[in-house]
Amino acid sequence: MHGTVAEGFEPVREAFARNFEALGDRGAAVAVYRDGRRVVDLWAGVKDVDGAEPWRRGTAQVVRSATKGVAAAVLLLLHQRGELDLDAPVGQYWPEFKAHGKERLLVRHVLSHRAGLPVLDRPLTLREAADPQRAAEAVAAQAPVWEPGTDHGYHALTYGWLLDELVRRLTGRGSGEWIAAEIAAPLGLDLWVGLPETQAHRVGTVGGIEGPEPSGALRARPKRSVTEAYADPSSLARRAFAAITPFPDQNDPAFRAAALPAANGVATADGLARFYASLIGPVDGVRLLDPATVERARAEESAGPDRVLVVGTRFGLGYMLHGSASPFLAPGSFGHPGRGGSLGFADPESGIAFGYVTNGFRRTVTADPRAQALIRAVRRSPAF
Repeated sequence: MHGTVAEGFEPVREAFARNFEALGDRGAAVAVYRDGRRVVDLWAGVKDVDGAEPWRRGTAQVVRSATKGVAAAVLLLLHQRGELDLDAPVGQYWPEFKAHGKERLLVRHVLSHRAGLPVLDRPLTLREAADPQRAAEAVAAQAPVWEPGTDHGYHALTYGWLLDELVRRLTGRGSGEWIAAEIAAPLGLDLWVGLPETQAHRVGTVGGIEGPEPSGALRARPKRSVTEAYADPSSLARRAFAAITPFPDQNDPAFRAAALPAANGVATADGLARFYASLIGPVDGVRLLDPATVERARAEESAGPDRVLVVGTRFGLGYMLHGSASPFLAPGSFGHPGRGGSLGFADPESGIAFGYVTNGFRRTVTADPRAQALIRAVRRSPAF
């Protein structure tokens, strides 16, 4: 293990070591900020899930849906700057989108997974998904599977195309370009949506791991309804995650280079944690969201049974909120996990921001046991 831990956060080091000893981690990193200052910066294991090259401080990984939390900040910042009305119909900015009963679908419905567009009747190939025009045309032509605004369900992949086209209509730039210029550059983040070729050497290969079963409260098995949903090709759960078919190899350079703001961000743990720290306070003089926008982001917009994930979920504007499906640090925390392991979140009340990335994906959608072990360690730290 390498890195540093500030006095009073030693339990995080112990939990991180145990993730490798008992929970199957092969290569991972965790970073924690407190009031804009880094207090945990740890990394260990190997860069590639099946390799021998050591993980280094600058090693980055695909973070899957943890990308959504970064992408959400784009629309929130555009709103904060007076360039976007969250209560406006999407069709006001994107006229072609109004087809098939979507005239009253609002921007906030996109951010809160209430748009009714989690699936595509005809899935896209990776080449089509990476083409902004083709992807935008596909979601614009799609009829909702429920009346927009009346229910919620996780938009696993379509979320990214909806958001990206809104950003293009408003700014003339794709969300990946916007994030690079307006978020990553001012903060010095090791974080990309659309990986530049110049950074490809820093990214490890990812893969599935089994790992020992966690003990205690985290031993819960998926409910039969969840298992059945993922086994049924016609279910919203299966179809939402199959909006790109076949699903790309996440180690494919073409996948990483595409800007898919729902699914393929690449980041270091420090990049994720530093991003979330800047949402709730200044980091080296840079703060992204003002307090009023933070309150909008974490105000509950959707709660209850999720029509896609089947379990109960809670969403604000672009962020998962603390709950049984996404347990963060405290009731006021907001952030986003990546399926199989990665996680970033912020907790305004304590000033904590957290980032965890790994090259080993477990069969979890939200509450990965390794990230949860680290969160509990932060909570029991004397300095918390």
